[in-house]
Amino acid sequence: MPSFRQYFPILVWVRDYDKSALSNDLIAAVIVTIMLIPQSLAYALLAGLPPEAGIYASIAPILLYAVFGTSRALAVGPVAVVSLLTASAVGQVAEQGTAGYVVATLTLAFLSGSFLVLMGVLKLGFIANFLSHPVIAGFITASGILIATSQIKHILGIRAEGHTLPEMLYSIALSLGEVNWITLLIGASATGFLFWARKHLKQTLHGMGTPPLLADILNKAGPVAAVVTTTVVVWGFDLAEKGVKIVGEVPQGLPPLTMPGFAPDLIGALLVPAILISIIGFVESVSVAQTLAAKRRQRIDPDQELIGLGAANLGAAFTGGYPVTGGFARSVVNFDAGAETPAAGAFTAIGLALAAVALTPLVYYLPIATLAATIIVAVLSLVDLSILKKTWTYSHADFIAVAATILLTLGLGVEIGVASGVILSVVLHLYKTSRPHVAEVGLVPGTQHFRNIDRHNVQTDPRLVSLRVDESLYFVNARFLEDLIQKRVTEGCAIKHVVLMFSAVNMVDYSALESLEAINHRLKDMGVGLHLSEVKGPVMDRLQRSDFIDEMNGKIFLSQYEAWANLTAGAQQGAADTGQGDQLRCGA
Repeated sequence: MPSFRQYFPILVWVRDYDKSALSNDLIAAVIVTIMLIPQSLAYALLAGLPPEAGIYASIAPILLYAVFGTSRALAVGPVAVVSLLTASAVGQVAEQGTAGYVVATLTLAFLSGSFLVLMGVLKLGFIANFLSHPVIAGFITASGILIATSQIKHILGIRAEGHTLPEMLYSIALSLGEVNWITLLIGASATGFLFWARKHLKQTLHGMGTPPLLADILNKAGPVAAVVTTTVVVWGFDLAEKGVKIVGEVPQGLPPLTMPGFAPDLIGALLVPAILISIIGFVESVSVAQTLAAKRRQRIDPDQELIGLGAANLGAAFTGGYPVTGGFARSVVNFDAGAETPAAGAFTAIGLALAAVALTPLVYYLPIATLAATIIVAVLSLVDLSILKKTWTYSHADFIAVAATILLTLGLGVEIGVASGVILSVVLHLYKTSRPHVAEVGLVPGTQHFRNIDRHNVQTDPRLVSLRVDESLYFVNARFLEDLIQKRVTEGCAIKHVVLMFSAVNMVDYSALESLEAINHRLKDMGVGLHLSEVKGPVMDRLQRSDFIDEMNGKIFLSQYEAWANLTAGAQQGAADTGQGDQLRCGA
């Protein structure tokens, strides 16, 4: 049963479910549902899909995540970045508004879900670590800018095309003469209200004496207020006849059963974007889930999260949705509203199902400009250009990664941007580890501790070189260590011993083993002993499987102090016996 519960986390939390948890989950569900209705419609628009697809993508996926997910506060559904990635990927294989486009989005969700489940079953959650935080931050910032820019055309009531920032800005500039001023008034008013509501509505309600819970609900209902007000205005003044674009008819009913496409050429075209969407969505989701879980001293299982998110995406693929993941804003709202278990998400799904059945006719006159305003206000909170200053101050390499990711995403599109981010993350890691920090250390007087000779006043011996290797040794950095030791030993004839302090070495691969053997042979030819100290058990186990230990012309010491005490005593004894032959060989 433990393994069974591992794959069905619902069996863990449902045992202790009580009335208190039910009450808190219901309150959180009400708040998140109010927030999610306009967001779902808006993000579907961003993905190039009919608005109902956003609601469909928020019902079955949430229910499935409640069964398979481990986070008790994560709110799964459509998010801005994944919606943008969906539009970018599917737009290359089908035209928006066609049946082929819808089938392609279903296929994308299916591929994404399958990939996530496969990663979860194989315990491959570590793959997401190849995306560094600076690269993720840069990509999300650039995506936020792209998304906000892409919605300007709806605010202005014009036609504009493009997938990159230069293309969109150029297209918008060409169409400025076609601005629909009524649409602009509606869009600008909705945007201004939503910005004000996000920053000041809650404080205003508190100042009016509104109870805290009601004030919080009303604050989250700001987008709903904008939707209702602008819809009534468009309907009352018949503004659709004056060029204001509206949502129009939305099918009324529960999500339909749908089938992804399995044509080989379609799968081939969407496979790589699906993998990128999966990894980006997983990184974003797990980051949020871990942060919220830590606040309540709970834990999540990243590998099981892969299965939970995969199941959610598979659910979207067969119920008319598109790729989903855990949303940051909704999850924080869900957490702050008091959600105690994934049942809050299930109740949210029920609320959205009721909305799909009863409320969709009411959004017929909803202006597209209002949905665009909702998207703009939501995604601009993702834009964090301060990451450029922070990374420049802390690490120029990370700054280069962030700046390159932002520029490539803005200039060449989201897919190239995220792919470049993955490559940059790996390249930066390889670059940093290819030149590991190796410190020459000496004895701190009066202690048995060793520190960097360039940073501390320490004791050294001219016949002994102690090098602390601060990185695991593998094929990328093995040659670097060879060259460093060769250079250091040839600096003077007095050196008789080299000690490699392995306290920070967690792994030595076969390439690094061959480098150690080469170092040993060279030092032996030079009359210099090679020694190791503070070698960790797993590293020693591997070294003992080779001939290196037997062929090494030095010793292995338990501690660096033992090596110091032994070799400096030996060096002093050997100093009296040093002959002309040694000096000539060193000079040669």
